Amino acid sequence: MGFLDNLENSLKSLERVEERDTSAHERRQSERETALATAPWAEKLKGSPYTSELMNKAAEAGHRIRAKVYMAWLGTTFRLEARGRKLELRPTPEGIRAVFLDGLDEVKSELIDLDGDPGKLLDEWLK
Repeated sequence: MGFLDNLENSLKSLERVEERDTSAHERRQSERETALATAPWAEKLKGSPYTSELMNKAAEAGHRIRAKVYMAWLGTTFRLEARGRKLELRPTPEGIRAVFLDGLDEVKSELIDLDGDPGKLLDEWLK
């Protein structure tokens, strides 16, 4: 029996195990439903003027406090990081959630309004 035959048999046995395991199917279905509910908010976050204004104000705030503010998209999450503190904007089925992190510890979390002022959010994060 060659390598490809072994690989094919292994894949078939994994498929049979997955078919018998209903919790894996339910978990995948739940993850899919969450992703579909989150998708409109993720699109709003990426294309909103709020996000571009937040980027501009974050650069200004970084200059003011003499620290580099790193900005990155991680999937659908937008992350700002400065001096070991992070602010993540995470799309959820309920809306956009701002999560304040100090190192790896979640300090605070709140829903944000994309029609509001991103300067207030930055001030709260950098205080």
